[in-house]
Amino acid sequence: MEIILKEDVSGLGYKNDIVTVKNGYGRNYLLPQGKAVIATESAKKVLAENLKQRAHKLAKIKADAEALAEKLGQVETLVIPMKVSQTGTIYGSVTNVQIAEKLAEKSFEIDRKTIVVPAVKEVGEFKATINLHKEVSVEVPFQVIAEEAK
Repeated sequence: MEIILKEDVSGLGYKNDIVTVKNGYGRNYLLPQGKAVIATESAKKVLAENLKQRAHKLAKIKADAEALAEKLGQVETLVIPMKVSQTGTIYGSVTNVQIAEKLAEKSFEIDRKTIVVPAVKEVGEFKATINLHKEVSVEVPFQVIAEEAK
């Protein structure tokens, strides 16, 4: 029996794979559980069309992410003022929210969840990584400076 998997099945295949299984396994387990459909000619055509459309959408999303990464690569160093002790260590830490706010000031709307900031404990220059897509990431430089006393 030839079936199209609707979800990943361990030991059998991944979503949208066309696999051959024994009749009993297909009829008694995979089909009633909603894990597969019978691979008729029309179902195969629908699957091929869906995969083609999804590939086009994913390519557009990746291209948009690469364009944004190029613009972010040209951003000059972000300056983040922090309260600093006499020994040069900062109170608290630099967070992804602070990086996102500084990028928003430069008209880049970046989701803070995509920003990875290294552990910063002192004044200096560092780089934050922004993951725009699973295959596209960019490093943005930032500098931690001492906040002036008021």
